[in-house]
Amino acid sequence: MPDMQSVNLTDHFLIAMPAMADPYFSGTLVYICEHNEQGALGIIVNRPIDMTLAALFEKIEVPLEAAGFERMPVYFGGPVQTDRGFVLHRPVGGWQSTLAVNGEVGLTSSRDVLQAVGREGDPHEIIVTLGYSGWSAGQLEEELAQNAWLTVPAQPGILFDTPFEGRLPAAMDTLGISFTNLAEDAGHA
Repeated sequence: MPDMQSVNLTDHFLIAMPAMADPYFSGTLVYICEHNEQGALGIIVNRPIDMTLAALFEKIEVPLEAAGFERMPVYFGGPVQTDRGFVLHRPVGGWQSTLAVNGEVGLTSSRDVLQAVGREGDPHEIIVTLGYSGWSAGQLEEELAQNAWLTVPAQPGILFDTPFEGRLPAAMDTLGISFTNLAEDAGHA
């Protein structure tokens, strides 16, 4: 049986427990893009900010000609590098700066992916965030040991086919738990 230290949560969801005190992460669903002995990197996928893709594209001076993206929200991906854009997308594709999470999903921080979205509307399965969430070596394992998070293997359908407000409940459903019950049961032995 693998010990807690060797668990790899790449391509998993972290579900913030109701007792999560950190305001950045309270009520969030985080998609872990990379987890190794150096630490972990993830993207919050259910916290839209007051910015649409149309506004973001205008701000970074990338033309948005493809239809259907203008009103998509930009998300708060986490408290690290909040001035930088990150694109979670399917398929992985061949961009300048992509972290391939698995065979299907990639996280890209280079402009070329947004330029392609603006031009051709491809990749069309995207979540665009400002910032990301990072954990130093052992930090995520420590938070897991303190029961700050529930973990569940991620499902691309939850990321790309579910509206943001349904992503956390959908991830909870895969565990067979309703978020309402979790909140009510928290703190009761």
